[in-house]
Amino acid sequence: MKYKIAICDDSDADRQYVLDMVNRWAQGEGHTLHTDTFSSAESFLFHYAEESDYDILLLDIEMGALDGVSMAKQVRRDNDTVQIIFITGYSDYISEGYEVAALHYLMKPVREEKLFSVLSRAAEKLSKNEKVLNFEIKGEMVRVPIYKIRYADVYGNYVTVHSGSDITVKITLHELEKQLDDRFYRVGRSAIVNLTEVSRVTKTEIKLTDGSSVPLPRGAYDGINRAIINRGE
Repeated sequence: MKYKIAICDDSDADRQYVLDMVNRWAQGEGHTLHTDTFSSAESFLFHYAEESDYDILLLDIEMGALDGVSMAKQVRRDNDTVQIIFITGYSDYISEGYEVAALHYLMKPVREEKLFSVLSRAAEKLSKNEKVLNFEIKGEMVRVPIYKIRYADVYGNYVTVHSGSDITVKITLHELEKQLDDRFYRVGRSAIVNLTEVSRVTKTEIKLTDGSSVPLPRGAYDGINRAIINRGE
């Protein structure tokens, strides 16, 4: 696979140290890399305004006027797939990055085997996010990344895929289910739900993070809760 990676650290030595390890990881795994290095959050954001297609960001937290967490918040506003890995010398900062969904925190000095493990996890998540479903609607091909699908429900012979912009296609729920991965759970005969989008489950409905809800059939409460727990293990 080919990945585009940015390393942002105000220490020249630390930046080079991480870059060398990233290159060794890629060589060992057979990946092709495009890497850019930045000495400040400001320089990264200036570049990012023109090139926003990074797959993985390795960010030092303690930098100059703009720290790594604040920088990551700006990136997350319009990019929910980039894998963010923070590098810090202080464990006190770890709680600050929850809202940007950081993949991991690495403590300085970074150990090679730990960085390799985290980069491999990032690559695995990216490979899942890359999968796209193709639907033909009125003679036009519509591409929907599966990570954007919140849920899908049935009405007659049609399924509506809810992914920001709703798409209704003539397909069975079973056919759609076969194209999805383990993030998705079949709720009875009428719906499939993305478990990563679930915020709360009651006896009668599944509440999603965007405020929408999916009716929960009788007897399905225990099954979806088990699926959520099993996925988190």
